Amino acid sequence: MEIAKLEGRVRQAGGSRAAERLRRQNSIPGIVYGHRREPQNVAVAARDLEGLIERGSHVIELSIDGSPNSVLIKEVQFDPIGIKPIHVDFVRVDLTERVTVSVPLEFRGTPVGTHEGGIFEEHLVDLEVETLVLEIPDSIRVNIADLGVGDALHVRDIPLPTNVRATTALEVIVCTVRAKVTAEVVEEVEEAEAAEEPEIITAKEKEEQED
Repeated sequence: MEIAKLEGRVRQAGGSRAAERLRRQNSIPGIVYGHRREPQNVAVAARDLEGLIERGSHVIELSIDGSPNSVLIKEVQFDPIGIKPIHVDFVRVDLTERVTVSVPLEFRGTPVGTHEGGIFEEHLVDLEVETLVLEIPDSIRVNIADLGVGDALHVRDIPLPTNVRATTALEVIVCTVRAKVTAEVVEEVEEAEAAEEPEIITAKEKEEQED
């Protein structure tokens, strides 16, 4: 797999004001930790980090003031509207070790059930797996062409590459094709619910009935 590269620099921890000042300079504050070494505060270019996130890069060679570090993006915090990254956590890794990461799912094909009036629904967009650092797949393909109305794919049904093991529970549903609810069915349900509701008699109606 391709190892992405990212330039960073050491930063002094200075609280929220210092972090906001970095963001105004188009840099993102972050931290590097792991492998029994002291955590290190860093700053990286916002544009470079956003590019790595968009490409779904996993293993990164993070150069901190010229010193290379093999890391994974562990967590990214975004702004309130979920667009711009505002903080990033990197975890150090050994290129020979096994790690647990989330890999995006790539759905392939058109379910036959959608031609029969069914609606395809995704329940998972990525899958948590354990594998060697250098064997992390860019994505995991899921063939959905044979799904009919009422069918579901579970984690156990997804073929995984060699040396890749799912850590998400095997019974978790990945995707389904459900029957489309028609207007007639909705109307019938509403009528049934209305019939079950108790009749409410106002005080005025009660007086009239007594008279």
